[in-house]
Amino acid sequence: MPKVEINIPEHLEMQIAQLVEQGEFLNREEAIEDLLATGLKAYKTSGPTDEDEEPGFEEEDGMMGHDDEYVF
Repeated sequence: MPKVEINIPEHLEMQIAQLVEQGEFLNREEAIEDLLATGLKAYKTSGPTDEDEEPGFEEEDGMMGHDDEYVF
């Protein structure tokens, strides 16, 4: 597994140490790996995308050009 060296703010280090002390993780390495993986998953599902808008949706005129109606 590749090794990565990072500098993090002291408050984050304290939070990670607290999670380890509380038994949420076995050690700092596991905590950082798991938290980073979770953050990447969250970013992937809710982060920026290549497209600004989803195709087929227009905000200005409502659904299919009708302001207050649903068209089936």
